[in-house]
Amino acid sequence: MTVYITVIGSSSIRDREVWDMAYRVGYLIAKKGGILVCGGRGGVMEAAAKGAKDAGGTTVGILPGFSRNEANPYIDIAIPTGMSHARNAINVLAGDSVIVIHGGSGTLSEVGLALAYGKPVIALKNSGGVASLLSDKLIGGFKVHGAGSPEEAVEKAFSSSKSV
Repeated sequence: MTVYITVIGSSSIRDREVWDMAYRVGYLIAKKGGILVCGGRGGVMEAAAKGAKDAGGTTVGILPGFSRNEANPYIDIAIPTGMSHARNAINVLAGDSVIVIHGGSGTLSEVGLALAYGKPVIALKNSGGVASLLSDKLIGGFKVHGAGSPEEAVEKAFSSSKSV
C-alpha cells in the first residue's frame, strides 16, 4: 500500500532553515516511496514539493482556488477546490499522517482538523510557528508528536501511517 503524507505549514518562508527542513521532508517522503500531499502553493508547500520532485516522487496539491494554475511548479496533480480555507479538511484527510513545519493560523486549523479526524500529527519542533508551539502537546486527548529533525518526522509519519 502506498503511503500518503500530508505536509502543512507556512505559505511564505522568510527563514532559509525552515525552507531547507521542508525540502528535506519532501525529499525523504519520496525516497521512502510515499506520495506528498500539500496545499499546493508557496512556502513550506513549495519547498516540500520541490524536495519530493528532486527525489523522483509524486506530489498532490489541494488548492484553495478555482484554477490548477495557482499550483507551484512542483505539483504533479493539482486539485482546485474553490473552497478557500475549507480545503484544509480535504488536505489533511488525503494523508495517512500529517507533518507540520512552522505555520500560522491556517496551519493551526489543519492541525485541529487532523486531530479531530484521528490522523497522526508530527510537528517539526525546531521549525518555529505552530509546529514548535504544539510539539509534544496533548490536545483534547490527542497527541501532537514532536520530531527533532526531518528524518525523525518522516520516520514517525510512515510508522504511524501503518496503524491508520
